[in-house]
Amino acid sequence: MLIGQAPGKVEAVSTKPFSGRAGRTLFRWLERAGLDEATARDRIYISAVTRCFPGPHPSGRGDRVPTRDEQSRCSDWLDAELRIIQPKLLIPVGRLAIERFLPKLPLSELIGTSRQVTHVGGTSTVIPLPHPSGASSWIHEEGNKALVDRAIELIGTFVTSRWN
Repeated sequence: MLIGQAPGKVEAVSTKPFSGRAGRTLFRWLERAGLDEATARDRIYISAVTRCFPGPHPSGRGDRVPTRDEQSRCSDWLDAELRIIQPKLLIPVGRLAIERFLPKLPLSELIGTSRQVTHVGGTSTVIPLPHPSGASSWIHEEGNKALVDRAIELIGTFVTSRWN
């Protein structure tokens, strides 16, 4: 199960998760883990912390981060999906989704790691990814590409060991 932050402007129109520029980056990452986009969309349930496009960021760069109230109002949906899917693997994408399952730590301490987490749907292996948006500068900071590479490797190993 892959969990994003919220639909973006493109996704709000297309109704297809991760169909914009960030999605193209995300699916390039997953392809490096051995999952082409068609297989990933077929085999991985994609959800989000919030259900609605929150609108553009006031700065004009990227989308606005959903408020805590917006997240709270959507939490029952995600909880229900977790109960139904009972995912063995959770891939939270971006800080908002990561903090739904993991402690509030610097991304450099979370990306490239694998943890077992208990949630309303059971226990899952959680392998977080940073937000693939061009608006996020984290990926361009020194050493962080290697952490993303490690996360992709962990996802590939998990998928290979479970799906083959």
